[in-house]
Amino acid sequence: MIRKSILVACLGLVAAAPVFAGNKEQNRLQNAGVVMQEIMNTPENIPQTVLEKADCVIVIPSVLKAAFGIGASYGRGAMVCRGGKDFRGPWGAPAMMALEGGSIGFQIGGQATDLVLLIMNERGASSILDSKVKLGGDASVAAGPVGRDAAANTDAYMRAEVLSYSRSRGLFAGISLEGSTLRPDDDATADVYGHKFTAREIVLEGEARVPPSGRLLVSVLEKHSPRNESKESASN
Repeated sequence: MIRKSILVACLGLVAAAPVFAGNKEQNRLQNAGVVMQEIMNTPENIPQTVLEKADCVIVIPSVLKAAFGIGASYGRGAMVCRGGKDFRGPWGAPAMMALEGGSIGFQIGGQATDLVLLIMNERGASSILDSKVKLGGDASVAAGPVGRDAAANTDAYMRAEVLSYSRSRGLFAGISLEGSTLRPDDDATADVYGHKFTAREIVLEGEARVPPSGRLLVSVLEKHSPRNESKESASN
């Protein structure tokens, strides 16, 4: 009788699971938080001094090579920016983004690759929020420094509007994304919130609150970079 009761209870949990599971885009956003958490928990991660100067962070989990073109790749993920005037405030609600391109500087093959992009200034953030931008053309991009390389690459990342990183097979490194395009994915954002928002409405106008699926990503960023040090230094 006890075993039967346990079986019934377990079946009830399985049946109820889809009710609590997110849709595809909500799961993608949750996964972006997991990726960022795992990266920041590794020894050779994004240097603290670099992350503290970023206005926004874009996390794109599991970028894949498309089957319809040599080198063509695509990925979907989330963009989170600091709120308030001049991106001085706490990290805000996420907007969904899409990355597409020809050859994006690495061979993925059958291996999914996670990407993290740091947006280093207001011009870069504004251009990405408004429309599709070509990295290396509309917005300057450079491979981000990792671990102890931060000091050696200070000039490079101070000049670039976007710093890019990849993680594949456990290896984390800066990577070139020149030639790829990045754009807001408003349809995916609507799936996350259950309501239509533009990326600009979410990021710059504060029209949305952080959804449950985005809380992990925002909390990881708050933990590792609670303040925008580039703005703090500029005001001193």
